[in-house]
Amino acid sequence: LEVFVHRDGKIHYQKYERGIPVADLKVIGDTDKTGTITRFKPDPEIFKETTEYEFDTLATRMRELAFLNRNIKLTIEDKREHKQKKEFHYEGGIKSYVEHLNRSKQPIHEEPVYVEGSKDGIQVEVALQYNEGYTNHIYSFTNNIHTYEGGTHEVGFKTALTRVINDYGRKNNILKDADSNLTGEDVREGLTAIVSIKHPNPQFEGQTKTKLGNSEARTITESVFSEAFEKFLLENPNVARKIVDKGTMAARARVAAKKARELTRRKSALEVSSLPGKLADCSSKDPAISEIYIVEGDSAGGSAKQGRDRHFQAILPLKGKIINVEKARLDKILSNDEVRT
Repeated sequence: LEVFVHRDGKIHYQKYERGIPVADLKVIGDTDKTGTITRFKPDPEIFKETTEYEFDTLATRMRELAFLNRNIKLTIEDKREHKQKKEFHYEGGIKSYVEHLNRSKQPIHEEPVYVEGSKDGIQVEVALQYNEGYTNHIYSFTNNIHTYEGGTHEVGFKTALTRVINDYGRKNNILKDADSNLTGEDVREGLTAIVSIKHPNPQFEGQTKTKLGNSEARTITESVFSEAFEKFLLENPNVARKIVDKGTMAARARVAAKKARELTRRKSALEVSSLPGKLADCSSKDPAISEIYIVEGDSAGGSAKQGRDRHFQAILPLKGKIINVEKARLDKILSNDEVRT
């Protein structure tokens, strides 16, 4: 590993091997720039799995870092056989990150919500935007490290989000007295969010050290975000209404899905009247020899019935194409004839 430091008009240089300097720090020239250049070559005795770097993997990480640190420009260049080069620069920071993640979705409000603040040396940034989908994607970071397992900062964000949306819904009579509070899952439906904090002394937990454990990170993230998000909702009533309505629809779907699950569980195995299509059962009751053929449509079902052995072969024609479970709510999925089979 070689390090070149441009500072105070001089270029300072030092070389290391396996973390140990092989020579003293020395000045090798003059410069009118500032900054540090680090050049290294992976040691195959340490990196036993591979010393060949994937350009796309590194480019993805460079893009992520450019989003997390707005206004910096990161350049990655591959000078090997298949030469390629990419530059990443995002003035919007994590706000641009959310827009990037939602680029193929339909947002319910045009501009992402952006919050930033600091307390006790901890800097907090949050950007979020709701879309018409039914899943949520929350990505949290601490000092540019992706905390895949979440942690206290993510918990603080989720807690504040749920409380602020419920409070706004109550105060503005969107949620009635008879309505239950929206759950965390309700208010996160269709949400894309980035939670990024800078902490002077982070403590990571978990097997892979990708979960933040600092208790103060929860309190500060919750405080900074809730105060700014409350203000945003008050200043943007149209967007606020859409967000609360989104959560309300999710709550109704959750209740309907629960009823559908309970209904399905109550049905006995003998209740076959709800099967889609027309089941042509076999006469045998022995599961060791019985077979069922699932075909699409009555036409295929008719041909299969003619060629089967009625003693041990059953035919079940389905109505057709199954519902897209990725884009449908749970209550719609559970009420679909093909799924209920």
